[in-house]
Amino acid sequence: MVDPVRILFVDDHKLFRESLVRLLERESELKVVAHCATLAEANRIVATTPIDVVLLDYDLGAEVGTDFLNALYRMRRDVKVLMVTGGMRASATLKAVDAGISGIILKHSDPYQLVEAIRRVAAGETWWDTGVLHSLGAASDKSSMPVERVKSLTDRQREVLRSILDGLTNKEIASRMQASETSIKASIQELFLKAGVRTRSQLVRIAIERFSSDWLQEEDKSS
Repeated sequence: MVDPVRILFVDDHKLFRESLVRLLERESELKVVAHCATLAEANRIVATTPIDVVLLDYDLGAEVGTDFLNALYRMRRDVKVLMVTGGMRASATLKAVDAGISGIILKHSDPYQLVEAIRRVAAGETWWDTGVLHSLGAASDKSSMPVERVKSLTDRQREVLRSILDGLTNKEIASRMQASETSIKASIQELFLKAGVRTRSQLVRIAIERFSSDWLQEEDKSS
């Protein structure tokens, strides 16, 4: 029997937090081992309790969830973080991605999407709300990244990147592209090399900053 995914849920809205806990308790492969309203409580729990995934709200009243990330990763690099939020500023979202979160899902999403997002994040995949990514792409300051830092992509690499931004797993990308998982993994490694990054989250960060630029645009075949 596979051990359940152990979850810590951090959100200062008690009604929403307890409702979500009841929802997740219906899933046999998920287990909410703790939930709390403040970062101090979250730090105490992480220091003493085995956790696989943290569901983290951004707006915690007097605190912001992103302030938890650096302390968390200093203690537990193995813990995955999924932001469950009503909304975040573009700068805060980019800060969270830089810190190493595994995804973002909005609070108004379908509950079954949340369950799937947790499963994927726990398995080492990522989950990015498409609307959030498009908003970031529109708001990002492209001048903050020198053009020469990121090389142009092939059509195949561009399609793989779009699929990653759609939240697909390697297996799903392989099915979409009618290719083997091995070849998809190779393409992802090529993307890492071109972007100068080592993780999916860092790759998403680069793609966000270039969302409306050459990375996700069709190349001009006439040139």
